[in-house]
Amino acid sequence: MKAITYCNYGLGNLKLEDVEKPVPNDDQVLVKVRAASVNPYDWHFVEGTPKIMRMMGVGLRKPKDTRLGVDF
Repeated sequence: MKAITYCNYGLGNLKLEDVEKPVPNDDQVLVKVRAASVNPYDWHFVEGTPKIMRMMGVGLRKPKDTRLGVDF
């Protein structure tokens, strides 16, 4: 499957890559997504701002999770 990934903070570090499709557990389902929104949380994760977010588990020097997507 395709995913936008980033290994360092900043918009110039975004890449479209092929990634392994997740395998759901017995109590989960896999949903095919054709489009997704970009919301303020995604923007902040890419930029690494505010810097306090980095100390709260996002990743101090580089992102811990290299894939974007925060929707509730």
